[in-house]
Amino acid sequence: QVQLVESGGGLVQAGGSLRLSCAASGSIFSINHMGWYRQAPGKQRELVAAITSGGSTNYADSVKGRFTISRDNAKNTLYLQMNNLKPEDTAVYYCNAEGLVTTRLGPPRIVTPYDTWGQGTQVTVSS
Repeated sequence: QVQLVESGGGLVQAGGSLRLSCAASGSIFSINHMGWYRQAPGKQRELVAAITSGGSTNYADSVKGRFTISRDNAKNTLYLQMNNLKPEDTAVYYCNAEGLVTTRLGPPRIVTPYDTWGQGTQVTVSS
């Protein structure tokens, strides 16, 4: 199947920056939609930013102008550059990917859809 591994979280002061990475591995046939989500204590998981295979992006209003999502399709890696961090950005950040995975090499090749989450990385912003 497909595995996602996030990295880059940590503790930073307000106004600082962090860059998150999410590396996808496995029998990947394609990665279509990728996104970053976050979940703060006592709150529901929310979308932070998303990007399509073609590079179209969308952001939560709370992070527009501060966060930038990007992807390296050759490396199957997703990034989130976070600038001017605020205490309210404190949360566990999760990577999500959707696409097709090869379940049989074939012939004929068989692919099936997947929707996979990473294990999460903690981001803490101190005031």
